[in-house]
Amino acid sequence: MKKTAIIGATTNTSRYAYAAAERLTSHGHEIVPIGIKKGAVLGEEILNLREKPEVEGVDTVTMYIGPQNQPEWYDYILSLSPKRIIFNPGTENLEFEKLAHEKGVQTERACTLVMLSVGNY
Repeated sequence: MKKTAIIGATTNTSRYAYAAAERLTSHGHEIVPIGIKKGAVLGEEILNLREKPEVEGVDTVTMYIGPQNQPEWYDYILSLSPKRIIFNPGTENLEFEKLAHEKGVQTERACTLVMLSVGNY
């Protein structure tokens, strides 16, 4: 199973980031919610993005923050050493994709929810 950092995690059950946490968990993937909102998602405390928490063993980062809010987090996200970054609809960012590729990180413009539902996560 793939340890997944959810960047832009929220306790708001109507947000796609929350739905992704639910779906990832139901498919047996370990989640690491990271965001600026306090609280917990499915029993996992949301780590404070502003504190740039150290997280070991991240396979995938799934993005739920818009491209205009991503630049200050580029270095942090890449420091997690993910194998891939999924840019969900509305989070696509060519600049960040190029930086990730330079570091050997695979990127995908895709929807985590769809990937899980069709079995190609």
